[in-house]
Amino acid sequence: MMRPVLNNTIKSTAFIALLVAATGCASEEFEDLKAYIAQVKTNPATPIEPMPVIKSYESYTYVSEGLRNPFQKEQAPQRSDEMAAADGPGPDLDREKEDLEGYPLDTFRMVGTLSRNGERWGLVKTNDGVIYRVQTGNYLGQNFGKIVGIQDQQIDLAEWVATTAGKWREREASLALVE
Repeated sequence: MMRPVLNNTIKSTAFIALLVAATGCASEEFEDLKAYIAQVKTNPATPIEPMPVIKSYESYTYVSEGLRNPFQKEQAPQRSDEMAAADGPGPDLDREKEDLEGYPLDTFRMVGTLSRNGERWGLVKTNDGVIYRVQTGNYLGQNFGKIVGIQDQQIDLAEWVATTAGKWREREASLALVE
C-alpha cells in the first residue's frame, strides 16, 4: 500500500521540480529585454516639436455693385467709343498706349526692384522671358492699369474695367514678387 503514496510523492516532487525549472528559464529568457528597457529609460527624453504657426485668415469683401448678375444671360459688351461718351470717371482713352499694355496682367511676374538717386523701378518679366523696368506712372496690362506704387515685395496698380451698365469702375490690382 505504500506504493501509491510513494508514487504520488514522486509525481508531486517531479511536478514542483519541473515548475521551478520552467520559472527559472522564463526569468532568464527576458533578461535581455529588461536590460534594453532599462537602457532606453536612461536616455534623455527628446522635446516635442512646437505646433506650426497658423497663418491668419485675410478676409475679402466682395463688392457686386456694377457687376452683372451671374444668373442672367450676358449682354453684348459696350464698345470703348460708347464708353468714352459715358459720364463719370474713367481711363484716358486719348493717350497713346505703352508697350506693356498689350499683355494681360497675369502674364507678368515681378522679379525685383532697382533704386538709384531716390528713384525706384520695378522689374517685371513677361511669359516670353523679357524683363522690363517700370516705374510709378507707367501703364501695365490690358485694363488701363496705372502703376501707383512700387514696394520691395509688390507693384500696386489702379485698373479701370468696364461694367455692363456702360460705366467704368476702378479696381486695385498688384503684382507680387516671385521668390
